Amino acid sequence: MKNPVEYARAEVAEIIKKAYAAASSKGALPEAEVREPSVEAPKDIKNGDFSSSFAMQNTKALKTPPRAVADALIANMDLSDTCFESCEAAGPGFMNFRLSHRWFEDVLREIESAGEDYGKTQTERPEKIMVEFVSANPTGPMHLGNARGGVLGDCLAEVLSRAGNDVSREFYVNDAGNQIEKFALSIDTRFMQMTDGGEEKHPFPEDGYHGDDIKDIARGYIEKYGDGLKGAPQRERMDKLSQYGLSVNLPRMKKDLEKYKIFYDRWFLESELHKSGYVKDTMEKLKATGYTYEKDGALWLATSRVLTEKYKKEGKSDEEIEKLELKDDVLCRSNGFYTYFAVDIAYHRNKFEERGFDRVINIWGADHHGHVARLKAALDVLGLDGEHKLEIVLMQLVRLTRDGEVVRMSKRTGKAISLSDLLDEISVDAARYFFNSRASDTHLEFDLGLAVRTDSENPVYYVQYAHARINSILRALSAEGVKTDGKADYSLLCEESETELIRELSKLPEEIKLAAESREPSRLNHYAASVATAFHRFYTECRIKDIEDKELQAARIGLIKAAALVIKNTLGALGVSAPDRM
Repeated sequence: MKNPVEYARAEVAEIIKKAYAAASSKGALPEAEVREPSVEAPKDIKNGDFSSSFAMQNTKALKTPPRAVADALIANMDLSDTCFESCEAAGPGFMNFRLSHRWFEDVLREIESAGEDYGKTQTERPEKIMVEFVSANPTGPMHLGNARGGVLGDCLAEVLSRAGNDVSREFYVNDAGNQIEKFALSIDTRFMQMTDGGEEKHPFPEDGYHGDDIKDIARGYIEKYGDGLKGAPQRERMDKLSQYGLSVNLPRMKKDLEKYKIFYDRWFLESELHKSGYVKDTMEKLKATGYTYEKDGALWLATSRVLTEKYKKEGKSDEEIEKLELKDDVLCRSNGFYTYFAVDIAYHRNKFEERGFDRVINIWGADHHGHVARLKAALDVLGLDGEHKLEIVLMQLVRLTRDGEVVRMSKRTGKAISLSDLLDEISVDAARYFFNSRASDTHLEFDLGLAVRTDSENPVYYVQYAHARINSILRALSAEGVKTDGKADYSLLCEESETELIRELSKLPEEIKLAAESREPSRLNHYAASVATAFHRFYTECRIKDIEDKELQAARIGLIKAAALVIKNTLGALGVSAPDRM
């Protein structure tokens, strides 16, 4: 029973199908082509553990009132050797199924057996998936948007992996193009100011990078290599200084991200695409499709034509398409330099065509919204099915607050808060938990004051405390000579708070599966809190220490150990620790 919820849901469907076959063979219901039973878990447990609207779904096909269909099916149901003890009809024809105690026992046995693997599932169609996230320009410190994108991407990659896919994490390094040119010019100007006459002689470019980190890079180069470059041609000087800057910034980014518990399978350099001729080759392939043209010495992609054809196939009217104000895109400028869009097309072609990923998921800021349809269209032109194989998760902005006030500057540096600044102020666990606490398409308010609190108001503390409390209980029992690792009779766990806790523990594999399918790992934050709440309620209502019934005590010990494991596995999927002591 790898996924207890899925197992029970599938069994409900099978029970109904067998009941219908029995009822129709006896003439209790007419024979007809019936739809597959729908099965859901009601929000209110009073309506059963699982419910089906099969009777309403098929009332027309069976030409029988739905309540009569439900009654006939229940009369012909055989629940022996299933994980259900009863089924009753309700309302207009719902069939409400209640789980047997055997199922609850089996859940705990499954958790014991699976251990650290509990929660992992195997999707019907496993894919080779790349998740590309953060991919910040290596021209300065990573900001809060990168911090949120890092957690969203890493947690999404983890749930996709735990759902049975072959997942790779990738950071795309923009070490070529306009941003690097600006980076090189900025360092070069600071270098010349420090070695040859100051700011009056070498005015800083208005659109350069004005941060102190650029000064630090120039100063670091001088300390290490001296000022010999000041007499070199500017192009040579800029190239060497930018290479040095990247050699400083990239290791720093890796270090910050590793502190953040993010580890990539590959750091892919944009310069690799240029050096290998892959960008040029991709542009030649685009030319061969007939969707490019030359104008004013530049090469253009007829993006508006591609998207117009696509939208017409989808049934959009000319008026609707006209309102979109579609535009074409430059691929190669008249000076021979490829645009960022051209390189992005080549990079994504590399993902699909050269490295064979079935699916690519990018975590982007919401300001990249307009880029999505254009990139997918270009990949479609190349025959790479970008429309279906490329997924873009757009994330909204983060607002940092403390005591109700918006925080924009670091106390330590007086500058805009970076990922490094944030991790100096709060724990990695709090940062990861908070950044993953909301769906990617919603704005996130990050309360620094709440993140450092050590009480139940802090959501990560609340969940971690449940895990630590269980371990404290187990240590105390062991100190009293109580055995905490023996076999247990779980049939003794009949109290409502006991079965409710088991019911919560059963959901982890389903939550992992749904988080992967919906691309929303924030589900696991809510689930972790639900498990912690169910545990606290159980511990309030059910004694474990100092009870005479040692068999019941052993069963409850097994139950809280299962709860601790589920909390640990859930937090582990989020990259958050589960401390034994707090």
